[in-house]
Order: sequence, then structure tokens, then C-alpha cells
Amino acid sequence: MKNLTLKQLRYFESLAQHGHFGHAADACAISQPALSMQIRELEESLGTELFERGARQIRLTNFGEEFAGRVRDILRSVDELSDLARASQNRLVGRLRIGVIPTIAPYLLPTIIGNLARVHDGLDIHLRETQTQKLIQELEDGRIDTAIVALPVSEPSLTEVALFKESFVLVRPGEDEGKPIPDRDMLREMRLLLLEEGHCFRDQALSFCNIHAGLSRELLDGSSLSTLVQMVSAGIGVTLIPEMAVPVETRSASVSIVRFAEPQPSRTIGMIWRKTNPLAGQLMQIAEIVRESADALPNQQPAAPPTKTDESAGLSA
Repeated sequence: MKNLTLKQLRYFESLAQHGHFGHAADACAISQPALSMQIRELEESLGTELFERGARQIRLTNFGEEFAGRVRDILRSVDELSDLARASQNRLVGRLRIGVIPTIAPYLLPTIIGNLARVHDGLDIHLRETQTQKLIQELEDGRIDTAIVALPVSEPSLTEVALFKESFVLVRPGEDEGKPIPDRDMLREMRLLLLEEGHCFRDQALSFCNIHAGLSRELLDGSSLSTLVQMVSAGIGVTLIPEMAVPVETRSASVSIVRFAEPQPSRTIGMIWRKTNPLAGQLMQIAEIVRESADALPNQQPAAPPTKTDESAGLSA
């Protein structure tokens, strides 16, 4: 068997992740024929096929599945060697891959990116927006360096750093302005609009309302907070959104915003990264910048300094 190259392994990992030659080639910034040639050479070196090639899609062979796990371990170790060298420098430079959940990204990222660029001008920031479970998997696979999520995630392999606490507000049609604020018992009887399955914010809202996730009742799902707010504006129902989303999502909607009585429903926002990441010290600096960025948001509660925790508080009510 010929010597395998890191380049081939990275191309393989990209193709395994995307399941499409064109998309994988774009992610690797090479042409599709060049990627196909490298994958073919890799298969020839191994003496077996890694992918089943169909007319519209490709999938890993049984051997390819096992090979992919080993490749991820190798590439993660190589990346951590590079991170070890970066950790020895006085300032953070180079690529930083940050994951963010959708109920945070549109509202906090612009401020974070501006502050990071000001403090660490040598950073090449790559952003990834997706749901918490996908971010956790990508962290463990070494595809991203850190993620901003709602805590706790309770993964033994990950460090959790609590940054700030954020309340939820009730969004209801504009004509409901001045009506009594419903409690959780009243909310259970209302037409509640929620994010679709897979969003942690959905589970937090259900928890506050004391509604079992599998309970059959009149719940309407949306793909984004923006969709939910517009549905409320149309008189379809009510919804909960995080406080940081209020200025953005309600500026063009005819809705009424009310805050619940104490204790208010809330979530803890924090950062997570692999415990083995050599950049842990630098990531704590990034966490401080994220906390400061949250302080700058309108209507945001003052944030506490970053705190490492194994069992951060999640939703409170």
C-alpha cells in the first residue's frame, strides 16, 4: 500500500461529510475532477472502495464507515498538534471555527465578530450555525473548535463555561396589549407556537409550560423565531422568544411583548469545547469577549464573568 497523505484524508473526510462530490470539492476549494482523482488514488492505495457511487448520491461502504472513524481521529490529532503550537504564542492567530445555535447566531454574532476582529486581528473566523446536537458531534469530530450554546450539554468530553443568563418573553398579538399576563397554566390552554423538533429552545419552552414533549395537543411548529413572531402577528397564536431576539424579530411585527412574573423562565448561555483542546486558555479569552458582547445587547441582563462548570443551570422558571 502506498503512503497515504493528509490531503487525501481531508478530502475523504469532506466527501464522507457532504455525501456529494461537488459540495465536498467546494468545501475543499478544489475542482471536482481533482477531488475525484484524489479519492480514486486513495481507494487504489487501500485496495478497496470507500464509497458506493449512485446516480444521485454516494454513501460510504462498510469499510468506508470504519475508515471514516479512524480518519476523524487522525485529523483531530493533527489539528490539535497545530493548536498546541498556536497555544504557545502570545496571541491567538489563524483559523478559529465557531459553532452557534440558531436562537443565538443572528442576534449575538455581529457584535462578537466585531469585538473579536478588534482584539484578535490575526484570527480567520469560520462560523457554523446549526442545532446543539450537531454542534456537539462536530466538536467531538474536530470539525469545529468551540460552540456557543444553551447549557448544560452534559457531555463528559467537553468543557462547559457559563457566560450569562437570559430571560424568555411572551410574544402575543398586538390587540392583546394590556391584557393580564398569562401564567404557565394559562399558556397550556393557548395555541402555542414553537420551533420545530431538534431545537433546544423548543424543549426549554415546553419545560416552562410543563408540557410533555410527546403530549398530543395543539402546537404549531416553525423553522425560525422570525417565522414564529410573524405567525403571532397574523393572530395565529402566541410564542416565547429569548430576550436578545426582541429588537430584531419584533421591529416589523404587530405584536405585544410582555415579561413573566418572577421567577422568569430563562436559559444559561455558554461556550463548550473539547477538554483535550490545547487552546483552552485562549478559548477562555474568547469566552470573555462573548460575555462582553452580550452585555452590549439592548435589554440584556449584566453578564457574570465566564465560569467553568460541569453542571451548569439550564432552564429555570
